[in-house]
Amino acid sequence: MDTQVIQAVPVRLLRNPIHLLTLGFGSGLSPKMPGTFGTLTGVILYLLFMPTSNWLIYSIIVAFCFFTGISMCSYTAKALNVHDHPAIVWDEIVGFWLVMLLVPKTWVWILVGFVLFRFFDILKPWPIKMIDNKVKGGLGIMLDDAIAALFSLIIIQIIIYLL
Repeated sequence: MDTQVIQAVPVRLLRNPIHLLTLGFGSGLSPKMPGTFGTLTGVILYLLFMPTSNWLIYSIIVAFCFFTGISMCSYTAKALNVHDHPAIVWDEIVGFWLVMLLVPKTWVWILVGFVLFRFFDILKPWPIKMIDNKVKGGLGIMLDDAIAALFSLIIIQIIIYLL
């Protein structure tokens, strides 16, 4: 994240459909833990809109949201004049969806996915921190969370395999 002072996001930005999505339908405006609230929004949207058991369709939806998220997050970052403003949580939403790829849709796995994803997104072990610091624009905003999601997904798949 940039070292400059982070200003509060004007609520009026939510009138713009792109900002509405990137700001997690307002969940990113939380003054504390916007990434966690953004991820919770991802959980809710996952439960509402991801009923498909077809992993290919699910993968296409997640990939589409990731790639469109690059330009959408860049657009919002420019409007806020901050590279990766904490209020931008589309990356957390899509990141959670990636975590849940090929994972049973039960509360236990949703909770495990949520906790693991937040752990990696907050801790930012290598290479997540490096990408967060070096890759700018919408790609950087989306990519560090995608890698945190992949770390989480790998751990979940190992647990599922061992069970």
